[in-house]
Amino acid sequence: MNPADKKGPDQVFKAIREEARKRRNAFRNDPVPKIHIGMATCGIASGALETKSAFESALAERNIEARIHPVGCIGHCYAEPVVIIENSGFPAIFYHQVTPGKARMLVKSFLEKGDPLFEYLLGAMEENELIPQVWDFPRFHHEKRVVMEKCGLIDPEEIYDYIADGGYATLATALETPPDKLINEVLNSGLRGRGGAGFSTGRKWELVKGADGKEKIVICNADEGDPGAYMDRTILESNPHQVLEGIAICAYATGARQAIVYVRAEYPLAVRMVSKAIGQARELGLLGKGILGSSFDLEIDLFQGSGAFVCGEETALIESIEGERGTPRHRPPFPAQKGLWDRPTVINNVKTFASVPPVLRHGAKWYREIGTEKSPGTAIFSVVGDVRHAGLVEIPMGVQLRTLIFDICGGVPKKKGFKAVQIGGPSGGCLPADFLDTPIDFDSLTQAGAMMGSGGMVVMDNDTCMVDVARYFVDFTQKESCGKCTFCRIGSYHLLGILDRITKGKGREGDLELLERLSQDIKTGSLCGLGKTAPNPVLTSLRYFRNEYEAHIKEKRCPAKMCRTLTAYYIDLDKCARGCDACVGCCPVEAIFTTKDRKKGVDQTLCVKCGECMAACPAEYNAVKRVSPPDLAPVVERPQATEN
Repeated sequence: MNPADKKGPDQVFKAIREEARKRRNAFRNDPVPKIHIGMATCGIASGALETKSAFESALAERNIEARIHPVGCIGHCYAEPVVIIENSGFPAIFYHQVTPGKARMLVKSFLEKGDPLFEYLLGAMEENELIPQVWDFPRFHHEKRVVMEKCGLIDPEEIYDYIADGGYATLATALETPPDKLINEVLNSGLRGRGGAGFSTGRKWELVKGADGKEKIVICNADEGDPGAYMDRTILESNPHQVLEGIAICAYATGARQAIVYVRAEYPLAVRMVSKAIGQARELGLLGKGILGSSFDLEIDLFQGSGAFVCGEETALIESIEGERGTPRHRPPFPAQKGLWDRPTVINNVKTFASVPPVLRHGAKWYREIGTEKSPGTAIFSVVGDVRHAGLVEIPMGVQLRTLIFDICGGVPKKKGFKAVQIGGPSGGCLPADFLDTPIDFDSLTQAGAMMGSGGMVVMDNDTCMVDVARYFVDFTQKESCGKCTFCRIGSYHLLGILDRITKGKGREGDLELLERLSQDIKTGSLCGLGKTAPNPVLTSLRYFRNEYEAHIKEKRCPAKMCRTLTAYYIDLDKCARGCDACVGCCPVEAIFTTKDRKKGVDQTLCVKCGECMAACPAEYNAVKRVSPPDLAPVVERPQATEN
């Protein structure tokens, strides 16, 4: 063959793209209704499989033709199971909490009779004149979707869905671009690692490319272990190909021929999606030997981790892949110099790799215009806890915490007040209401005492005890410590012991000073990021909520009335309704009794302080009360049993 006749990657990819567009057009031009169902973990956990089955059976029973399109998570996790229906004459309509019963009703009323059932929808997917009164998507107004642009809209198990929407086109173009030019573009974009450290992505690639050694390796760190964090899992479940495309571009730019996706085995759906995506990409020549007819070879393997939190640290992750116990290494040398199997290694987070295709497709200047000068681009957060609209949110860097928590996620439910937000996972910091106007970026959060982390965010209302929150997170990090460092292994153990004492009313004078001194020692003496940041919840809660610690120690009182040892439940006899046995029926230890005038009392010697009685008491009575310290609860004597 004449070398001049050899097709380049762009030309080879053209045929693949045409096939993808052909399939997409066939789907779009089909006049039958389309039913898009969110089938990521959050959807399945909420009943999406049953909802899908209900749609299928209802369509068959009524002899209605429609196409069911499984998609990933669109981010509105509070609304799952989520369904988007496209029906002729209507805009695409977003339905929330679609149970099997609602699914059957939608088939009958909307698809058969043309009634969209406004009472069940959350909004329209675009502004329109037909149903303007339900266009209410605060997230879509405030968000800037770069990484999650296709999540919830494409079928993650269908590679052509991704390609038809522009997927892998950036890889095809990159293969005809000098590697140095690609790295410079990533450098100029200002993209910083989304795994928490915020190190320059382009600089890391540059170091690996220039490192000694011909064999380079790329690792995608998908070992997401923060409590309440599920950004990486959702991206892998909803759009795995964008991550693979970013990995392939990185490998080409740095000279690597081997890549590994390290994902915890506790994410079975993500594991399945990534495995299938790798196979599909290989079948189309987007991975493997001579990608798209070029001289570039790349194999991507999947490695399942065992779920150790410390393996999120890059050197511990490397040890795990090599078959060793997951413990951090001393640095230097850094992985970019001597990483997996002593080869120069790029390790980036899922969100970082998923950012690469849009950065190169639109250009560094475009990316720089999003976010702030020092933190360009977007940030993805999993917002959980005491917030109305929990889920995934992708916002431009620089948006204030207040906007994210209240305007986008609906604020604190049940008319309770906002107390604090924990940012950055178990190693992050707790910030009070005074910091709600803080911009969300790497440097501003660090200055406030928190950290960006991988994107976990826990919102807390006024019923939260900050001492117990610190105890909870230290308990997590102490259990997840690999034990290699004395300061982390033993220091966190003693830190937890002091906090545990305080929450039980056994705190002593000097404990707060001891907590501060011990925390600083752990930060200074620990080897890896887990130990160095483990005391952050303690230090920030001491800094901003010191009065709560003092109340626990000096007054033996929990201001939030949440620490069991320091609280008691009692029943307000003036509000208790005669004959109502709601609290009696739910008490697991039979601590609630009936008084002589047929009202209820609590036997404090039996009460385990589970709070079930308070939850069961009808709202119109609101008779069950919680107090701290326990001696504030009035004593009500249990009637003596009489013999018949």
